[in-house]
Amino acid sequence: MSSVIRSASCSDTVPEPSILTVAQARQRIIDDFSIISASEKLNLRNALARVLAEDIVSPVSVPGHTNSAMDGYALAGSELPRSGDKTFHVAGKSYAGAPYRGQCRTGECIRIMTGAVMPEGTDTVVIQEHVQRVGDDHIRIDGGHSAGQNVRQAGEDIAAGGTVLHTPHTLTPADLGILASLGIGEVRVRRRPRVAFFSTGDELRSIGEPLAEGEVYDSNRYSLYGMLKRLDVDVLDMGVVRDDAGAVRTALTEAADMADVVITSGGVSVGEADYIKPVLEETGAIDFWKIAMKPGRPLTYGRIGNSRFFGLPGNPVAVMVTFYQFVQPALKYLVSGHVSEPLLLTATSESGIRKRPGRYEFQRGIYRQDEAGTFSVGKTGKQGSGVLMSMSRANCFILLPEDCDGIAAGESVTIQPFDTLVYLSSLPSTLPSMDQDRRLLGCRVSIDSGHRCCQSVVPLQL
Repeated sequence: MSSVIRSASCSDTVPEPSILTVAQARQRIIDDFSIISASEKLNLRNALARVLAEDIVSPVSVPGHTNSAMDGYALAGSELPRSGDKTFHVAGKSYAGAPYRGQCRTGECIRIMTGAVMPEGTDTVVIQEHVQRVGDDHIRIDGGHSAGQNVRQAGEDIAAGGTVLHTPHTLTPADLGILASLGIGEVRVRRRPRVAFFSTGDELRSIGEPLAEGEVYDSNRYSLYGMLKRLDVDVLDMGVVRDDAGAVRTALTEAADMADVVITSGGVSVGEADYIKPVLEETGAIDFWKIAMKPGRPLTYGRIGNSRFFGLPGNPVAVMVTFYQFVQPALKYLVSGHVSEPLLLTATSESGIRKRPGRYEFQRGIYRQDEAGTFSVGKTGKQGSGVLMSMSRANCFILLPEDCDGIAAGESVTIQPFDTLVYLSSLPSTLPSMDQDRRLLGCRVSIDSGHRCCQSVVPLQL
């Protein structure tokens, strides 16, 4: 009697006890990664989206001087009228960059502009809309004002010697402005991860080459390139490697010598022409190679030398799903040390969704928001792992956990919008509370501790 050894396949429906869950695989990967410690110094214009390698300590106070927050008239708060009104002599003017050099005396005020240094003897600004001009050099103020109003104190934003930004913070455009305001022109950031990738398969051809029967153009490398270019990584495209054990061995060895992470697509099963797994076992180490998910079950993770290795499936959709669910969070963790948690939405399913328990499914959908703020989602059509149009048309993943046995029309389902997956996947492990919010693409997104997005975001295709 003979037995049949089955390889991992995206089409399998029967779970195996030895296969990892999606959560287990994610944790295994993160536990195996070491944060990059190497750093480099960059000028501000080149530091955007890079991760700080050291804390930023302010050399100056911001504001550097006590100044006016509004256009108006500076005076001593003690001289404000308690009732009725009072007339003041306008003794001079103070501009941003051209301060008033004299002292403001009793019964006097100084015409002042936003950002100008508060003159000696003043601590209050009455905005120009709240005064009445009396002739050319006098104003009248009523009693509806308080001492200290409309004044920014020196160091109220940033105190000299205080820590402004902590490592491992990812620099934003606002951060660049803050650093520039402190006179800091260079910052030390962590080195970018280096990622090498290639496709395997004798059937693959480059764009422009004629196709013989059974041959296809290599689309996976272009999808991988696009996904990697959205991240802060250095990308090395090694092309297509033929189905040959020696060629695969050479490519893996060369890639591992140059990169922190090596990614391949195709050749991760156990067919006669699938060499990734046996070569990796020979030259490196395999941590796991099957996950209870659809699409993307035959995902291989391991090491080659000091490099981490991801062997993605050959089907185009499975490549993108496994990249966003496993590779992208790992790459971000490599420099930030933060475990990424994309924001999720709850939506009403527009139709029934068939599913068997046992595997985590990532179906492709299109979500919408009605005038009442309620989200709904429908599938993009055929959900096969080779139907790349299902990704092109979609703006979200429909998440169906292992224990889900299908969704009826009108039932709630969790979705993962593509825009949050791309732009908010580097959130820190400690998220703000429900009453705090972040700004995303001009939309307001509230975040709770469960990582759920409570309001709309702008859909973005992956």
